[in-house]
Parts: sequence; C-alpha cells; structure tokens
Amino acid sequence: MEPEPTLILSKQDIEIKIKRISLQILEACLDDETIVIAGIDKNGFKMAELILDNLNKLSQQNIVLAKVKIDKKNPLNTVEVSLTPSEYENKSVILVDDVLNTGSTLMFAAKHFLDVPLRQFKTAVLVDRNHKKYPIKADFKGISLSTSLNERVKVDFKTPANAKLI
Repeated sequence: MEPEPTLILSKQDIEIKIKRISLQILEACLDDETIVIAGIDKNGFKMAELILDNLNKLSQQNIVLAKVKIDKKNPLNTVEVSLTPSEYENKSVILVDDVLNTGSTLMFAAKHFLDVPLRQFKTAVLVDRNHKKYPIKADFKGISLSTSLNERVKVDFKTPANAKLI
C-alpha cells in the first residue's frame, strides 16, 4: 500500500513563491526592454503563464511568453519553441519548469536556446529536488527539497493548486 502523499506547497504557498521568482526575474532583467519567459510544455508552461501574469502587474517591460515542447523521455529528440530564434535573439530568456529532478529536461531545452546569441539565459523552477545528473542549476527556485530517488513530486496547477511529495 502506497503512503498518503504529503502536501509540500499549498495554492497560497505556490502563489507566494511565483511572485518572489517574478520579482527576482525583474531584478535580474532590470535594464532589458524585452524578457522572454519560455515554459516547458505542460506544468512548466502553466508556471510560465503565472510568472507572466505577475510580471505584467509589476513591470512595464515587454514580456513575451514562449512554449517549449520537449520529449521528456527522449530529450535528444527535437525541441520545439513557439517563437522563432529571431524573436529571442539578443534577449534575456528565462526557461521555466515546475520540478528540477535529474536536470535532463532543463539541460536539453537550454541547449536549444544556446544556438542563438542571448543577452542572458536563466532558469526558474518551483521545486528543485537536488538529484541532478547534469550540470544545470535553477537560478530562481521556489523551494529546494532533499528527497529519496523513489519519491516523486507532483505539482498540480489546477484548482486548488498544490505540490505533493509522493
């Protein structure tokens, strides 16, 4: 019998973490005319939309949202971005995902953006699990968790949004 999931972040906790991440992004991109928020499809994109909402309330800068599609089981497959390279060239790009576990998804998605000259490139995650197999870090993170490898973190952005340790 599986143990009951443990709530690690409530809807309110997630809102507070995303607002803090948004403020950190603004601080890092203070002099930029345009900031590109690139969310990894599904939950990373939902988190990117929440960050976009916060940034639009806090800043007059041009904030552009992009969706990044990557095969998480086979990250070497083609990465698709909803923007053309010329739309993020010489801009600050923030790559967003919900959970950083091994780092493979973030690493291969980041690799795609590095084929184009950027003003700066940063990463943001809601939960950093500290099990990286790849040399990538979260520049902005909501929470760091030391978990066992057999545990999973599930972020649910639906109502009521929460994050659980399973």
